[in-house]
Formats: sequence, C-alpha cells, structure tokens
Amino acid sequence: MNIYGEMELLPHEVNVWNKSVKVEENNYYWKNEPIITPGLNVFSDNPIVVELFCGCGGTSLGFEMAGYEIALGCDIHQFAIKTFKHNHPNAWTILGDVKKIDPLEINKILGNRQIDVLIAGVPCQGFSLNNRKRHEDDERNLLYKEFVKFVEILQPKAIVLENVSGMRSTGTFVTDIEQDLSRAGNMVVKSQLLSAANYGVPQKRNRLLFVGVKNAVFDFNKIIKTHGETTGKPYVTIKEAIGDLPSLQPKESKDFYATPPVSEYQKLMRENSNDILSCHIAPNHPVDTIEKIKNTKPGEPMYPKFKQRIRLAWDIQSPTQVSGGIRPQFQFGHPEDNRGLTIRERCRIQSFPDSFYVHGGIVQGRVQTGNAVPPLLAKAVAFAIKEYL
Repeated sequence: MNIYGEMELLPHEVNVWNKSVKVEENNYYWKNEPIITPGLNVFSDNPIVVELFCGCGGTSLGFEMAGYEIALGCDIHQFAIKTFKHNHPNAWTILGDVKKIDPLEINKILGNRQIDVLIAGVPCQGFSLNNRKRHEDDERNLLYKEFVKFVEILQPKAIVLENVSGMRSTGTFVTDIEQDLSRAGNMVVKSQLLSAANYGVPQKRNRLLFVGVKNAVFDFNKIIKTHGETTGKPYVTIKEAIGDLPSLQPKESKDFYATPPVSEYQKLMRENSNDILSCHIAPNHPVDTIEKIKNTKPGEPMYPKFKQRIRLAWDIQSPTQVSGGIRPQFQFGHPEDNRGLTIRERCRIQSFPDSFYVHGGIVQGRVQTGNAVPPLLAKAVAFAIKEYL
C-alpha cells in the first residue's frame, strides 16, 4: 500500500497502464467447460428473458420488475453467477465463457420456446472513459460479436445490448453493431444514450443501449422518464438514497436499520426486505486511508490524480460507479463516516433493492455492483419494449 491506501505496483506490473500490455483478468473467471445449473423451467405466460454477460443481474431484475420472467443468465464470473442465482432462484444459469456455449443448448433448455427478449451487457472496460488503457483494439471490444451469433441463431422477438457511453467515440463500433445486429436479428436496431438519473437512479450514469424489435422500429421516446426537469420531479440525492442506513466505523457491520425510511426512494429500496439489512459491512481501511477520507470535504476528490474518486456529499448525485478494475479499490468516501462505501450503499446507488443479496464479499461485490445496469433504468426500458411483444 502507498500513502493513499492504494495498491502499490509490483515490479512485474510496472507497465500496467501500457496499452500494449494485455489486460489482466479477474481470478474468479471460470475458464473450464461451462457449468449449467437447472432452474424450475416452468415458464408462465409472461414474456421470457435470457441474459448473456448477465453479471449479478441488474438488467434481469429491472425486467422482472416490469413483469417479465427471467429464464436464464450466463456469465463467466463465479460470484456474479452465484449472486444471479440467489436472486433469481427459478432461472437456469450457465457459468462459463460465452464463446464455449452453443446457442442451441439454450433452445433445448427453453423447450424450443422463442425468446421474447435476449439481453447482453457485454464487457465495457475497453470502451470506458474511466479506463486509462482505453483503445479501440482492446480484444474485449469484439465480444459483442458473440451476442450477434446468439441473435442470429435464436431469433428473439426483441434484443437489448448495453454498453458505456465511451463506445460512441471509439472507432466505428456503434454503426458496426447496429448493422450487425439488424442483419442477424432480421430487425432494425438503433441505439441511444440514456441517463440513469432520469429513471430514479441516484447516480450520473450514462449508458448506451441498442434496441431492436421484430416487425417494427423501436421508439426510444416510449422509455418514460420519471425524474428530471421535464418531469417536475427532482433527481434522487445521496441523502435520499442512503441516509437511512446506519453509520459505521471501518470494518464494522450492522444488520438492522437505524431509522425508518424518510424518502420515497428509501421506502422503495426497503420493500420486501423483511427489515433485514444485508451486505452493510464497512471496508477495513489502513489508517492513512481513513485520514485521507477524513481530511476531504464532501463533494471533493480524495486523490489528486483520480478526480472521479470523491468523497460523496449528501445533496448531490453519485458520479458513475465503476467496478475498480482487476484489484478493485474503494471509489467513493462516505459523506459523514470516514470510510469507503459498503456493498449495500453501492447497491442503493445502483437502485438494487435491499432484498437483493450480493455474494463474494466487499472486493468482488464492488466488481458486480460497478459493472451492473441499474435495475430502475432496465425497468423503464422493459416497459417500453413490452408494447412491441
């Protein structure tokens, strides 16, 4: 650790920001043959969803909120699949590299029922504006072609592909993806940048969504905003998002709420939680890191070289929450406590309800919450797509 409480580079890692050096992979990626875990496979009349690159399941949760049934989730990250299965116990899961999975295997799992919506949140680090190694030749940028393969074979009624806003300024990827998916799905696929804050998420998080539906051209205007200037409803602040969660010292944990919910958002997040507070464990920071947070004013950066790593303030929205890379460090300081955020606080900032449990501890929990699509954003998209099914 250096004086800022950050991981020091080892001698063999001195070129870690060199774009010619291959990006390290998470140690919890499953590289063996894919593992299929059955679900109940009892599909209702609700539209069914299959999600590739599902992560912990933010998009699936949003679609579930909108009345869809989650049939299957697939991801390479072991803890993400464990989290997905925990929160979608009826769904099938596939742990493994999507490149090793035969799309026809999914057909068999679904009993050859046509998929209503096929979703993918392809790994976005190669496009991310927060990635100091960002470049268009990053091999992760081509993983969208795997999604194209599944679309071509499975022919879903609708598709949703999610990525970061940085894709728009990286080569010709946006145009290429629209054309490739349109051809593969026999539909017109268009893209638009959406701000999660407009849909009730307490975070300035922009996401690029590609959407296509059979026999029509999807109208992005049907995605109804719930917050912002045009709605008459102000954006959700940090105070409204996490102000009811109990104060913690570093390494401390609490499994109960300190106060009743005092905002509409807090009430929403606490629905179906049975008054049980999970994943609210403070990071165990070195003393120097605690001092760094303590000496930073709310709303200001904690580190001169990393302007996006701020101490949050109660009256603002969170900047974009990220996964933190291969060795995820804490990204935000708490507005009052001298510590980084708990996984529950990160979940709240992403609009995951308190009933959603994240496996893997603090470090891998940061990976999952940072990579996720905010469920409330996905919910708004899901309602708009429902008209076309």
